[in-house]
Amino acid sequence: MSPRPAALSTDDYVRLAAFRHALRAFLHFSDEAMAEVGLTGTHYQALLILRASADGEAVTINDLAQELFLKHNSTVGLVDRLAAGGLLVREPSSVDRRKVELRLTARGRQLLAKLVVRHRSELKRIGPELERFFHDLSSPGRDAAASRRNVPRR
Repeated sequence: MSPRPAALSTDDYVRLAAFRHALRAFLHFSDEAMAEVGLTGTHYQALLILRASADGEAVTINDLAQELFLKHNSTVGLVDRLAAGGLLVREPSSVDRRKVELRLTARGRQLLAKLVVRHRSELKRIGPELERFFHDLSSPGRDAAASRRNVPRR
């Protein structure tokens, strides 16, 4: 029989709600930044995955599908859209002729770099508040009203 979970106080719910609000505020910021350049969250995540791969490390459509938690055919459509936008190219695999490897274009790298700078700047701005949320969530008994007051605002 598993142990009974500890009862949650109203303060616990306040802290969780404030933390979730902060996350949603960041995602809203991110969605707006991506929309300005014609991308979706999935597009941005795909570009990040490709850029984050070690130099010389190939990323296939299957690799991308696994990282994005998408089905293969959905990922093919995503890659088609990114390729049509000039953000990535497909290249024949040097290891397995049945596969293609994905690589960011110079345009894709430039656009991604611009978005990453904006995201890092926003994370720097809200970072101290997020740290407080993490601390508050792991420290029961802290003042929940403080969590509510520290919600990052744009």
